Amino acid sequence: MDRNSRKAWLYLLPSLILLGAFLIYPLIDVLIYSGEECYNFASQTYQGIGLYNYSYVLHDPYFLQAVENTFVLVIITVPTSTILAIVIATALSSIKPLRQLYQTIYFLPYVTNTLAVGLVFMVLFQRTEYTDGLVNMVLALFGAGPIDFINGPHWAKMFVLCFYTIWVVLPFKILVLTSALASVSDEYYKAARVDGTSRTRIFFRITLPMISPMIVYLVITGFIGAFKAYSDAVALFGTDLNAAGMNTIVGYVYDMLYGDSGGYPSYASAAAIILFVIVLTITCVNLLVTRKQARD
Repeated sequence: MDRNSRKAWLYLLPSLILLGAFLIYPLIDVLIYSGEECYNFASQTYQGIGLYNYSYVLHDPYFLQAVENTFVLVIITVPTSTILAIVIATALSSIKPLRQLYQTIYFLPYVTNTLAVGLVFMVLFQRTEYTDGLVNMVLALFGAGPIDFINGPHWAKMFVLCFYTIWVVLPFKILVLTSALASVSDEYYKAARVDGTSRTRIFFRITLPMISPMIVYLVITGFIGAFKAYSDAVALFGTDLNAAGMNTIVGYVYDMLYGDSGGYPSYASAAAIILFVIVLTITCVNLLVTRKQARD
């Protein structure tokens, strides 16, 4: 190893130590916990090594409900928020006066406390003995409702959760895409206008391909973030998500550790490993698809 290589490894050493201490070691520790059957938290003992914890988790109705909720949340919120962000960012980029003001307004939800936004959504959607909520008041104008979005049917609660999640993640995506659009050279657009190209064709042939790396980044991080959803559901439906039927995979892991049914780190670890495999698989598929499209 030459001098430059040793110097490079020396510069990387602090990052490698942090990655090992806070990423690699916890992952290995969780993997070990997930294989320890009948683990006793008090005595720190277990009866054997096997796949029983995974079998228990995969047959637990609460976990299956959490998986269903998480996948519905991912499938709805990630494409919807990305498409909305592209449309809004494109519109903001075409506005000259007060552009920075509009960008600031759209970014405000991202820096607002999650629980505070959740309380606002509860005021909008929750029915009480005094009021049906602002959304139901609007629905009443069209002869619909009232619908109990917070304590009512599952589809209504899922609608609120998806709407809330899109609202929270949208500002960051708009900010990233606005920066990406600003980096596209005007020469491409000038050349297209000289040729008489329509705006729609310019958008699909120039704008989207130029910002596609950022779109891929937002889709991948969006999938990862949606699979880790938990605080959004708590902000809307409280801490007893199993009773509300609105738990997520991360919420299930938390409940197994600290909830009313907590004290089972082996089950929580098995669920965490399953979540890790799901996220890793989807991320790899996304990367393979986008690389194949880039080569084509």
